Amino acid sequence: MDHSGHGMTDLPPFTLGRALQPSWDGFFLVGCVLALVLYLWGVVRLTRRGDSWPVGRAVAFVAGVLTIALVMLTRLNDYGMVMFSVHMVQHMVISMLSPILLLLGAPITLTLRALPVAPRGRKGPRELLNLLLHSRYLRVITHPAFTIPLFIASLYGLYFTPLFDFLMESKPGHIAMMVHFLVVGLVFFWPIMGVDPGPHRPGYVMRILELFAGMPFHAFFGIALMMASEPMVGAYLHPPASLGLDALGDQQAAGGIAWAFSEIPSVVVLVALVYQWKRSEDRQARRKDRAADRDGDQELQAYNAYLASLQARSR
Repeated sequence: MDHSGHGMTDLPPFTLGRALQPSWDGFFLVGCVLALVLYLWGVVRLTRRGDSWPVGRAVAFVAGVLTIALVMLTRLNDYGMVMFSVHMVQHMVISMLSPILLLLGAPITLTLRALPVAPRGRKGPRELLNLLLHSRYLRVITHPAFTIPLFIASLYGLYFTPLFDFLMESKPGHIAMMVHFLVVGLVFFWPIMGVDPGPHRPGYVMRILELFAGMPFHAFFGIALMMASEPMVGAYLHPPASLGLDALGDQQAAGGIAWAFSEIPSVVVLVALVYQWKRSEDRQARRKDRAADRDGDQELQAYNAYLASLQARSR
């Protein structure tokens, strides 16, 4: 593969399967395999001691890992180095779809339930994870005052500055960029999804507001790329001649992908939030019913007595 001038002189026909290039592609392969193995270990550990784990969560986590593998361990990754439109598919999937699916899998909750409790007076992995979850550091990086600007800056501060061209000059730079997109997506959606415990856990209305505070900027970013009269990203100025691409046309396609894709995660997260909200209300109603059964519905009786007293005063 020739990366001179950031272009590949020739690319074989697109295929989903290919032999991994050494070193940097293996980074994502190891990460994906390790994530699946550790998650499976947690599920098996719970099952062996008689606890259950929702199948839907496991399916969501596996799907999240597979989406990362799809965009980083196939020919998509090679084409993403020379085609802005393919790169934008990678970006949208790994920064918005993959994090949502991984978070719906509740990996932190699974870890806390699977890890053994340390002996009294000692701190094991479970206790250290709990300390991290309640640390000031995580309170800062999961606060919307941090996550929303970070989410926005990852678009405008990267693509419209020389930093993007610098990272795209090498495979390690491209890998680092994708890892950054994944981490930013996880940090942004973690307090919004609300499945795993975390230091910042707002109410459901605030979560919806946080979600829609960041999404329009993706749409504006896509529109800016679509409406530009000349290529704006230097890394894709000279696509390989064998692809027969026009740099401006490819950029406009990338903008269309960014604009359209911003709606999909919003719908998925919104549906998940509404479902979680309903389940929370149902649990709260059941707790009140159980409390009423235990105390003979004293709260209702006290309220009725209050109404009767008001009626007596009005006579």
